[in-house]
Amino acid sequence: MSLQDTLDGDNQWKKISQQELDDILDRHEDYIVGRTGGKLANLGMHDLSYLDFSDRNLSRVEMVGTLLCHCDLSDIDLSDANLFSADLRFSTMTGANLERVDLRGSCLAGADLSDASLIDADMRDGVLLNSKGKGGDLVPVIHDDATAGMEKAIIKRANMTNVKVADSVIVQTDMTDCVLKNAKFMRANLSLSNLTGCDLEGADFTDAILSGATFSGAVFSNTILDNADLSGADLIGAMIGNVDFSKARMGDARLPKSLDDLDQSLQEILTKHSDWVMSNGKKGERADLSACDLAKVNLNGANLSAANLAYCVFAGAKLKKAELLMTDLSFADLRGANLARADMRGAKLARANLTQANLVGVVFSQVNVSSGVGGGEWRTNLSHATLRGALLNGAVIRNADLESVDFRDADLRDVDFFGSLIMDADFTNADIRGANFKNTDTRGCTGLEKSSED
Repeated sequence: MSLQDTLDGDNQWKKISQQELDDILDRHEDYIVGRTGGKLANLGMHDLSYLDFSDRNLSRVEMVGTLLCHCDLSDIDLSDANLFSADLRFSTMTGANLERVDLRGSCLAGADLSDASLIDADMRDGVLLNSKGKGGDLVPVIHDDATAGMEKAIIKRANMTNVKVADSVIVQTDMTDCVLKNAKFMRANLSLSNLTGCDLEGADFTDAILSGATFSGAVFSNTILDNADLSGADLIGAMIGNVDFSKARMGDARLPKSLDDLDQSLQEILTKHSDWVMSNGKKGERADLSACDLAKVNLNGANLSAANLAYCVFAGAKLKKAELLMTDLSFADLRGANLARADMRGAKLARANLTQANLVGVVFSQVNVSSGVGGGEWRTNLSHATLRGALLNGAVIRNADLESVDFRDADLRDVDFFGSLIMDADFTNADIRGANFKNTDTRGCTGLEKSSED
């Protein structure tokens, strides 16, 4: 039985209307900016479920034990706020500023925190206690059996740098593209969660449960996995560097295949694929090297057009002047690879990592497919790919899909982007001198104007 069942008659949670809430929030915002008549809002132990807080500045607000179920908290500023043991189930917190917020013991099950900033937030376990009657024993305050954690929440693209999430339950949670640098997840339960594309640099998962979690495209760097349970986890397509997996429990985890695991030699596979390409599929066999570790392999000039290379590890590989037309390189690890002057027309590179790759003179334009094999235009897809610090001088990327590509620090001099879709791409500190952006869609791009001015 929850405390609410026992104390409902005592009106443990105070309920107010939207108008009353708006008056309190107005005075709080006056307080934040130093206006006369302003007052710090203390909404602890209030029932504010289903009310609208969107776009409000509630920095430093007190909401200990508050019920905020199904609330609209989108684009709110809750920096330095105290939400200890709050119930935020199914609330909308997209784009919220939650930096340094105290969320210990709070329930975020089913909440949407996409694009929120949780830098230095404290999301560890915690219990709110209250006296059961005058002079009575302290008992936990629990609303409707809510338990601390983020079970089945959506936290896409959130910045969780330095966040503390020790001992929390984060089961089946979508954390796609989160920044988790130096985050503390000791003893947390993240089983079956989706960590696709996450930045895990310096994150601490000591004693954490990560069984069945998905790490496709996630970056492991100096990540701590001491006694972590990774049984059944999917590590295919993860970018791994300077990480010790020997201390983790890896039973049934999915890992890239080595060349020794293949039933044919690499040369045999390449020869059969070349025959397949030259005969339009009548001879030979299409190469399928998906999820294979080919780091530092020399494939200069190889013809791998239309091959399945999804989730491959090509870190440091030599692919200069390779033919990669319509090749599937989705989620591939191409960090530091040399692809100079490769033909990559119509290639699929969604979520591929090409950090510091050499892509000078590469052709990424569309391919016009004949009617006999489906017909139409086959566009190169680089959506959500990482090209940070890559060299793309003189590359041709016409009519390509470049949504949410990371071009930070890249050399994009004289690149031809004509007709490409580049929404939400990040060009921070990129060199775009001489680049052609005619007929492109650059809505939501970051750093493009500054780069143009420079």
